[in-house]
Parts: sequence; structure tokens; C-alpha cells
Amino acid sequence: MPLAEGEHTGTRIAYHRKRAGLTQRGLAQKIPYSYSLLTQVESGHKPASPDLVATVAKVLCVDVTSLTGQPYLTELQQDRLAELVRPIREALDLYDLGPDPAITPRPTPQLVAAAENFCRLVRATKLHEAALELPDVVAEITTAAYRAPSSEIWAALSSTYRTAHDVTVKLGYYDLSTVALDRMDWAASRASDPLLAAVRQYMRALVYFREGEYTIGQRLIVAGQSILGQAQPSRERFAVAGQLHLGASIIAARAHDRSEVTAHLAEARAYASRVGEASDALWLSFGPTNVRVHAVSAHIEMGEFGEALRQADGVRIPNDWAVSRASHFYVDRARVQMEAGRTEAALKSLITARRLAPQQTRYHAGARETIRGLVHLARRTPDTLDHLAAWVGL
Repeated sequence: MPLAEGEHTGTRIAYHRKRAGLTQRGLAQKIPYSYSLLTQVESGHKPASPDLVATVAKVLCVDVTSLTGQPYLTELQQDRLAELVRPIREALDLYDLGPDPAITPRPTPQLVAAAENFCRLVRATKLHEAALELPDVVAEITTAAYRAPSSEIWAALSSTYRTAHDVTVKLGYYDLSTVALDRMDWAASRASDPLLAAVRQYMRALVYFREGEYTIGQRLIVAGQSILGQAQPSRERFAVAGQLHLGASIIAARAHDRSEVTAHLAEARAYASRVGEASDALWLSFGPTNVRVHAVSAHIEMGEFGEALRQADGVRIPNDWAVSRASHFYVDRARVQMEAGRTEAALKSLITARRLAPQQTRYHAGARETIRGLVHLARRTPDTLDHLAAWVGL
């Protein structure tokens, strides 16, 4: 049963639901969402929230990407990004072959700087440039690590794999992102760096969060906190600890555990007061702003759109904040504005997200769902206005 032209998340849910032999009412009985909402999502009259998508994917035993349609190949081909995926896949697969005899690596300080610049490109959402450079950077640092191993060069390689994860997530290749996290762990263990290992657990937790496996996500957060105990007290350690609490707050929000959300946000806030805006600490963008942004996301996940909107209106993004994080916030704000009926404000937020990070916004599943919701509302509004105008005699 092929999917029709103009498919969207709702049509994909319907497709996989039918393949599983379930009616709409049958599926609605297995998820914490109403039959009415499910029918509206499948028909395209309502956007599919990340929570609904993750829940349905789990019930239907399919990946979330099967429902969201990622990666978005048409757009990737238009942006000439699809052709860069195979070299990335190969670069992630050649980690255990030892040094490449054709490569003469630069000195370690230059390679560390290259790894840092690679991170900088991704935070600036220059995805095409980052994807183009990724295979060569991985190959060169890997060769250097085999020929002259040191904690510094292995840490640089681990950081590069971590950034490869970020690139592949933003492009919608979640299978590759998981491989990149495995490679990150492989290199971090050789660097004997507990901070990188803890960050890796945090990122693994987000993978399971996206797939609706909240218990596993919570266990990974706890594992990351345990690993941090091996690190000496430092600003970087406090930033990682705070970020772990932020991740835990969103997982708890998706599980509708309000007390846990409150507790984790309080812990993160305490760490943020100690480190300030720590955008330079392992590229986490941790600090008071990120705590406020995560508080907004937590309220969205719990369906508390009024409170999310109130807090979102109070967020002020620092000028030097990573545009990848800022753009993500504006996508979240657009969603809650749409839910609150503030369609013009939602459109402005999406335009801001696009201005800051056009490629990231284009491939962001949440942005696409919000745009679809706004389009539906725009089509419906004129009829409503005509009815009201007739009603008052205009």
C-alpha cells in the first residue's frame, strides 16, 4: 500500500496503523490520546506532536522516522547534502583499520583546533560545510591518534564523533547518529575523559527520549551522573552536570512527572548560577538561558501551553548564543504560539528560526509540523471570518 503524494506525518501514521491491522479507535485505545485528536492528525487537520509520534511509533513497533518521513531526501538533494551522506557513513565505519598510510596528519594542536572549528561550524548550523569536511577531519585525527596516541588527540577524535552525531541528527539520519555516538564512546574511553563519556550518556538519553523510551533515557542520565563522579570539580564538570539535569527534566516532562521536572530544573538552575553562561564548556550552551529554554520545553511537553507561552515570552537569547540552540527555541516557541491561537506570532517565530538557521529549520520535524498546522489554520480562517461577517451583517 504505497503512500500518496503530499504525504505527511498523519498519513504515515494511518499507513502503519493499517499495516498493523488497527482501526483508528483501536489505536486510540492503546495511546493516551483521544480518538478525535488521532483522526485530526491523520487527516492533516492537526499537527502531530513529538510525544504523540513517539507514542504511536512505540505501539506500532516502527521507528519515529518512519512516521516523520526523515530524512527528507527531496530537500537534501536540492541543498546538495544527500551526496555527502555516503562519505560520512564510510568515515564512521573505518575507525578500526588503524592509520591511513596516505595521510600525513598535522601536529596535534592544529588537529585539536580543527576539531573545535568543526564544532563551531555545526553550532553555526553551516551544515553543508560541516558535512563536507567531516570525513577528512575524522580520517586525519584517527590516523594521528593511532600513530601518536595521547589523551588530547583521542579527546579531539571523540569530540569530532560527537559533532558528527550532531550533523547526522540535523540531517535526519538517526541511524548514522547512533553509530557516531558509539564511535564517540570508543574514542572517549581511550582519552580517559569522564566528561566526554558523561556527555555521551546524555546524548544517548536523547536518542531514547526521541523514540519514546523514557525509562531507558532516565537510566542513561543516571549513568552519566555516576560517570561525572570520576572527574575533578571544575566549571566544565558543573556544566555537564547541569545539562544532565536539563535532559532529565525534559524526559520527566514527556513522562508527565511534574515533581521530577521541578526537581531537575531546580538542580540545573543551581549549577547555572555557579557557571554562568558556559557556551564554551564542551559546546553544551549550558547556563541560565538554557535552563529557561528547557523550562519552556518542559511545559510544552506536559501540554501546559499557557505557562509555556508566558515563560517563552520572558526568554532573552544572548547575542553570542549558538544559533543552533536559538533557532530550536524559536521553533518551540512557534509551536506553543500556534497552540495558543497566536498564529501571526507563530509565523514570526518560524521566520526568525529560518533566518538564524535555514538548513536546520528546513529539516526540523517540529518546524514542519508547525508550518503544516499554520497552513491548515490559514485555510480555515477566511471561512470563519466570512461566517462572522455575515453573522454581524457586514
